[in-house]
Amino acid sequence: MDYEQLHRDLVRAVDRVCPRWMSDRADDLVQVALMRVMEIQRKKEGTAEFSPFYLKKAAYSAMIDEIRRLRRRQEVSLEGGSDDEEEAVVYDPAAPTPDPERASAGRQVGRAIRDCLGRMVPPRRHAVTLNLQGHSVPEIGRLLGWTTKKAENLVYRGMSDLRGCLGTKGIQS
Repeated sequence: MDYEQLHRDLVRAVDRVCPRWMSDRADDLVQVALMRVMEIQRKKEGTAEFSPFYLKKAAYSAMIDEIRRLRRRQEVSLEGGSDDEEEAVVYDPAAPTPDPERASAGRQVGRAIRDCLGRMVPPRRHAVTLNLQGHSVPEIGRLLGWTTKKAENLVYRGMSDLRGCLGTKGIQS
């Protein structure tokens, strides 16, 4: 198999599917797609042939995985932040532009959540923040050096505190 040609074909495939806002990650996407193709080549003991359509599909799959990874990794400070941070905008190409009323309501909810998190004791705040970011209870325990039971209790109690605090601010889930 001609690996240089395969690499050039994958570069072209990534160029076709990669949006401009991800162009700084194009080389990484080529590498991920190349690793996937090479794994298939290894499993088929070097007999696999890859069509341009398949290479485009591999590039597209690598791009989608990277977008998902980026969305999962959007992090929020555990300590709360300044008012400037609440105006920060993260580009999300899949999200429709909200109407101004919804955007305003979203900012109000965000401020209320940050305020409620700021009132919590640090261990609960850390556990709840990680939980809101999508981490599981065992992951939270590992990340913070706690037992799973301790992480579970802090998440449960912290989420209860958060719901109560938001309720006093007129925000219901």
